[in-house]
Amino acid sequence: MDVKFEGFPEAGDHIVYVRPVAVADLPDEIRAQAGGIETLYAVHRPDGARLALVRDRALAFALARQNDLAPVHAH
Repeated sequence: MDVKFEGFPEAGDHIVYVRPVAVADLPDEIRAQAGGIETLYAVHRPDGARLALVRDRALAFALARQNDLAPVHAH
């Protein structure tokens, strides 16, 4: 069988990237709200715009899926 793979059409423009972010690299107002957590997880659009910061990877993936987005881990 020789069929061209077209990617994942169900994801389309709904792909977002989840990556860890060191709290130390974030602005002061966000660091103050982190409550001692050293790493947060960011959800980004493909153009790099940050959509959300959450406390763990599982929550980032759940948040994306609840909003009809297809999360992909970016490292």
